[in-house]
Amino acid sequence: MRFLDCRGLACPKPVLETKDAIEEHPEEGVQVRVDNEAGKVNVTRFLTSRGWQVDAAPDGEGGFVVTGTPSGEVSVACEIMTDVPEQEQKILVVIPTNLLGRGDEVLGRGLMKNFIATLRELEPDLWRIVLLNSGVRLAVQGSEHLDEFRVLEKNGVDVLVCGTCLDHYGLLEKKAVGITTNMLDIVTSMQVASKVICV
Repeated sequence: MRFLDCRGLACPKPVLETKDAIEEHPEEGVQVRVDNEAGKVNVTRFLTSRGWQVDAAPDGEGGFVVTGTPSGEVSVACEIMTDVPEQEQKILVVIPTNLLGRGDEVLGRGLMKNFIATLRELEPDLWRIVLLNSGVRLAVQGSEHLDEFRVLEKNGVDVLVCGTCLDHYGLLEKKAVGITTNMLDIVTSMQVASKVICV
């Protein structure tokens, strides 16, 4: 069993440390100690995506211990991104704010509502939506955008919600749509996408 102390490390460092450890020693289990909920979610999701059996438990000091054991089965739900076929368009939309544009807040909120409602026009090429910074507020309980995001998800669009950002705003427990993600997934998505649109 490999032991990693990732307390105090910002996203995506715990995931990157975990990735290095399991690639160097693929037959060994790994135990990762993190000091926040976002770190627990991100490391758990990463190990699950690699087909590992995962258990996460409180460490008694306000953090968590994530234990991963190799199982040899790759999860389809959290498949690690691979190259996209040349002919296939994969549009990634990055939304780093809960308002569209600068200036009037009421106008910005209305423009964002219209923008999200219009994203369906990009289908079938729309592949992923990434919510960062205050953009994560669009995916939490009480958001007026939840129905639109659920329709997009039903149509096969991934909605990735930054776990570090949710944690920063105290919204981890209030996420109502999408997949909690980390910076490694976000950067990889940008690399794989055929087009990136940043609001």
